[in-house]
Parts: sequence; structure tokens; C-alpha cells
Amino acid sequence: MEPQLNQAVINTAAAHDGPIETDAVIVGAGPVGLFQVFELGLLEIKAHVIDSLAYPGGQCIELYPDKPIYDIPAVPVCTGKELTDSLLKQIEPFGATFHFGQEVSVVEKQDDGRFFVQTSKGTTFLTRTVFIAAGVGAFQPRLLRVDGLEKFDDTQLFYRVKTPAEFAGKNLVIVGGGDSALDWALHFAQEGPNRAESVILIHRRDGFRAAPASVAKMKELCNNYEMQFIVGQVTGHEEKDGKVTGAKVTGADGVTRVVPLDRLLVFFGLSPKLGPIADWGLDIERKQLKVDTEKFSTNVHGIFAVGDINTYPGKKKLILSGFHECALAAFGAAPIIFPDKKIHLQYTTTSPKLHKVLGVEPPVFD
Repeated sequence: MEPQLNQAVINTAAAHDGPIETDAVIVGAGPVGLFQVFELGLLEIKAHVIDSLAYPGGQCIELYPDKPIYDIPAVPVCTGKELTDSLLKQIEPFGATFHFGQEVSVVEKQDDGRFFVQTSKGTTFLTRTVFIAAGVGAFQPRLLRVDGLEKFDDTQLFYRVKTPAEFAGKNLVIVGGGDSALDWALHFAQEGPNRAESVILIHRRDGFRAAPASVAKMKELCNNYEMQFIVGQVTGHEEKDGKVTGAKVTGADGVTRVVPLDRLLVFFGLSPKLGPIADWGLDIERKQLKVDTEKFSTNVHGIFAVGDINTYPGKKKLILSGFHECALAAFGAAPIIFPDKKIHLQYTTTSPKLHKVLGVEPPVFD
């Protein structure tokens, strides 16, 4: 089920013969990719945005649309969906065009300095600049390897929670030891509209990679018999009439027990895959793109990388860091797109030019 975003502000691509000529192509429509549209727009640079998902929002929408985010400046709390909707509203004046459900497969520099870009669906572009905002790349959840279980994907076996209400009142087995596993276990075990009938958390050891407060809360709920925790690994399953009825869990003592369930949620983290990006001639360090910290340019002139896909000394994988990178990348790209134009820093509060670009009335001061 796809998230219901504010479709009114999403300008999707129409059919087009031949390459689309543009100043900027953004690879990735997560929060950082969306904010890159904004920063380019302030400099009067229009962008085309490509994403492998069928909708904008990236990991925020794909993995935790309803979970709270607390570290967006001036926004005390918002969900991934709310953040995405707000960014879409913010970039509405700039008329970006989105190309969903396709992956960039080819990026080749041309003799005139532009880049030929082609997607998995055959859409082609000739662009002056490329901004890679692809998060951790073509991310895929790490799978639970149990023979025969894969046929229950998205019916009883889940690697992400898109609609929490679908799990309310069910007997849940949650596997994993990180923040996602603990957060969802607590969400479904506690009072609320999405409370499950039962929650059993399974992790291979009695140590966690989650926030200490979450671990403490989980143990408190276990002590109050509101959920269970089992040390072990899922090694098999039982099924009846075409449905999974239980998970076979092998404990540290070597004994295998059957744990009954309606739904199995697995959170082993993401396996980042650069995919075709690895073939574009860019400097790569541990599956991330090396950039400078002046323009967030890669080693290829005209290709920039922002957000979790890049690396540099002191890099922090935070959305707010990605927003900062977008601003400097836009200013770094402007001389390539407007070689004869002097670019000045202007402020949205006072600049009549930016007010016109944004389509807002200038403020009146008494």
C-alpha cells in the first residue's frame, strides 16, 4: 500500500521524445533530494527528480512514515510523512518534474560538458549537472533466510511497517535487536489504537543495538507480562492451510521451540547497494561517494553528492546535515549552469527577487 502524500504538488513526468534537456537532474526523492530542489529553485535552476520508488519521501516514507522525527530545526516533532508533505509544499513554486519507479542506469559525460543520463525505463536526459541524493543507495532490507518463508512476503512476513493499523489485534513475532525492532515492539505492545494481541521479540543475544531507554522499557513490559523476549534465532516455520502458524525458534540452549504467530516482522537493517552508481567513475569509499566540503562535488566536475550517500571528514548521517549540503551544492553548481552570471547570496526575508521566485508577497514592515 503506497503512502497517501499530497499528490497535488507532485508534478509527474509526461511522455517525451528524445532526451530531456535540463540544467539539473537529482537522483533520489528523499528529504534531502526534495530540499535540493528548493535550494536550486532559489537560484532559478529547475530540476528533474528520479527515484526508484513509486512516490517521494525515500527512507522516511518507506521505513518509518508514522514514526516521530525530533531533530528537524524549528519543528519539535513530525512524522516522515509530514516531513515529506511539508517539503513537497515548500518546493511547489519551483515546478520540479518527478520520474518515479525507475533507477538511473547510465551517466556519461558528453563532449560539450553535459551529462547523458538514462534510466531503467529508457527515459533519457541531457543535463548540465547531476545531484546524487540516493540515501544509502538502492537500499534493500536484509532478509530472514528460512526455506519456504519468502512466499509469505507482504502477507504474513514483513520487513517494514507501512500501515501500523494492519497489525492491531494480531499475534506478532518481531525479530531483531536494533532501534527499528525495539521501537515497533514497544509501539505494538503498549496501549493505543494499534496495540497487538501479543508481542514476542526475538534476538540472537541478550544485547541490543538500540537506545538504552528502549531496551529498559522493553524489559519493563516483559516484567509486567505485556510482551515477551526470547533469546534465539528463527530457523524454520510451521504452516497450515497456506498460512504461517508459527516460527521455529532455536534458543541458546540448542532447543527449538514453536512460537505461534499471525504476523512475522523482521528488522535486520538495510543492505546498501550502490548499484549502477559504482560504474560512473566516481571516487568511492566504503560504498559512499567522496566529496569536498566546499561544494559537495565529487571528483567528476558537475556531479554532486548530498545526504547519506556521501562521505567526508566529520560526516554525520543526519537529515539536517544533508539540508546544509544541498545549499552549498546548489551554489557550487550555479557557475556551471550560469557561467556568465555573478551569483550573490540573498535572503528570503528581504530579497524582492526571491519573493518573486517563491511567488510570495513581500513583507510590509511598520
